[in-house]
Amino acid sequence: MLFKRQSDRVKQARNQHLLDTIYDTKASWDHARETQRAVYEANVSSELRDRAKIQEQKYLYLYNIARRCKVHGKLNKGVISQ
Repeated sequence: MLFKRQSDRVKQARNQHLLDTIYDTKASWDHARETQRAVYEANVSSELRDRAKIQEQKYLYLYNIARRCKVHGKLNKGVISQ
């Protein structure tokens, strides 16, 4: 019983850390996309496009890990519209 409790606490901490990382990465990706849209210079836009693509790939990777671990977070109100 003792080890099961510790295992549950460790699992909950891992899941919460994963969710926090996903939310931070999503915010970073959104910021990179908005910056890319705001800048029109040719030299800078390729760097910004690459940065946005990297943030997107990080987010999708973490999202797939969360799906495999069956971790559920809070609902995003922007996704659900009534």
